[in-house]
Amino acid sequence: MATDLRKFTLVVHVISSVSSLGAVACFLALGIVGLGSADVQTTRSLYVAMEAVARLVIVPLVFASLITGLVQALGTVWGLFRHYWVLAKLLLTVLTAVVLLLQMDLISHVAAAAAKGLSEADLIGLRRSLVVHAAGGIVVLITTTVLSIYKPRGLTRYGWRKQQSQLGNRL
Repeated sequence: MATDLRKFTLVVHVISSVSSLGAVACFLALGIVGLGSADVQTTRSLYVAMEAVARLVIVPLVFASLITGLVQALGTVWGLFRHYWVLAKLLLTVLTAVVLLLQMDLISHVAAAAAKGLSEADLIGLRRSLVVHAAGGIVVLITTTVLSIYKPRGLTRYGWRKQQSQLGNRL
């Protein structure tokens, strides 16, 4: 990959990844306030806002991170299947995207119920689930960030074979 394109996709990847972490943190904060608020009007508006944040901010950022991460992996020497840390990031990001898409129905359901008039006890289990999933999402996003920075050593079997074949070609 050309240097300018590699740097551009890296910038977009870092921005989308870190921004998704921030957006999920905001989603979590709204969810916690929604669980603890005694004001029904505040609670109702929080869940409507949470749906907008999830649909318009978190989903696009997670998919931008996934796509740019794939481009980075396939277009650089790191490769997609050569290093365990890259493979772990891919699997965690795909898991995040899948869970997020599965949660969107729940988020929409809670937001619709809130828009119609949510009482304090309504959907308490589902509202707690939103908080738990957001907290789990933050853990996963922090893990992928740490993997990106520390890049733990370790080649996959494919990466080891690829490295050995490249060393053999040099001899």
